[in-house]
Amino acid sequence: MKKSITVINGDGVGAEVTQQSIKVLDAVAAHFNHRFNYTYCSMGVTAINETGNTLPDKTIESCLDTDAILLGTIANAQYNNGIATKKNSEHGLLRLRKVLGLFANIRPVITYPSLHHLSPLKNKIIEDVDLIIFRELTGGIYFGEKQTDNGQTWASDTCIYSKEEVERIAHLAFSSAQQRRKKLTLVDKANVLETSRLWRKVVKKVALQYQDVQLNFLLADTAARQLLVNPKQFDVILTENLLGDILNDEASAITGSLGLLPSASVSNSNALFAPVHGSYPLASGKDIANPVGSILSAAMMLEYFNLKEEAQLVRDAVQWTIDSLFVSKDIDPINFYFTSTIGELISEYIGGRISGRVNKENIELRKSTII
Repeated sequence: MKKSITVINGDGVGAEVTQQSIKVLDAVAAHFNHRFNYTYCSMGVTAINETGNTLPDKTIESCLDTDAILLGTIANAQYNNGIATKKNSEHGLLRLRKVLGLFANIRPVITYPSLHHLSPLKNKIIEDVDLIIFRELTGGIYFGEKQTDNGQTWASDTCIYSKEEVERIAHLAFSSAQQRRKKLTLVDKANVLETSRLWRKVVKKVALQYQDVQLNFLLADTAARQLLVNPKQFDVILTENLLGDILNDEASAITGSLGLLPSASVSNSNALFAPVHGSYPLASGKDIANPVGSILSAAMMLEYFNLKEEAQLVRDAVQWTIDSLFVSKDIDPINFYFTSTIGELISEYIGGRISGRVNKENIELRKSTII
């Protein structure tokens, strides 16, 4: 198989973690006889400093003319006091989602037994957590009309959803549930919001096409509490843009490290894959950032290409490094391995050069040369 991939390193540690994903994709290509061609583009604060534009036209053109996009990280807004104006990084990300029509953000959350001690929750609560959140990404209050008066004494943000916007992401979420444990939970605020009432009405209608999936409803405040009290009850969560933004961040804390989590943002013809963590500027250039979120995002990309065996091998390789405690500094501040070392170990596992146990004493100075 031959695929073209636009690579956007972004800001901070973006280039370092993305480089490990490229290593892994190249290892997959070599092992399965695929070919991945990369086009590198800029975005975010890096692009602002280079071009004065957070999302250059060249980057948009490449993203539109590619099979998928691999994104590193985008720095927090650092222009105009953190407000998402047209020249800062957040505006660029929102614009890219809109231009590409990336209407669905997909974020899996799983826990690893060897890392349970990192979670703020008790072991018995987080055992066997395996859920996925579908967040609508191009509608709702983030993209509605915004108003304020000249004296800054009042402001409003309009939240609008159409039936079609709800339907398209609902179908994706129900299809995912069919391949999992056949349970979908719609999270909303139908007790107070008219848009949430529309969501319930539309989702109930879509559910008729997926009779094998159990549909449940939870108000957002209850869902937020249940994510902390009993997260393993959830299989697929479906929600709108603002609530999804909040629930995604809450769910990410369950694992104990943001560096472990991948994500995908998809449309009918485009897809972007990125770790959920931020740009982590304090770690930039130090080779200590966790590359697992980016590498698992690359696995989601492989699955998007319908390369399911390849995607599973990447996940198996990640599982092996975690079980073997070849982990980054955010997970083990004392006995940690470098970003590049973890990428090399995962790549070597994929290439069949590592199997079973590895004597850690043979990995000298946290380099991944196996003696």
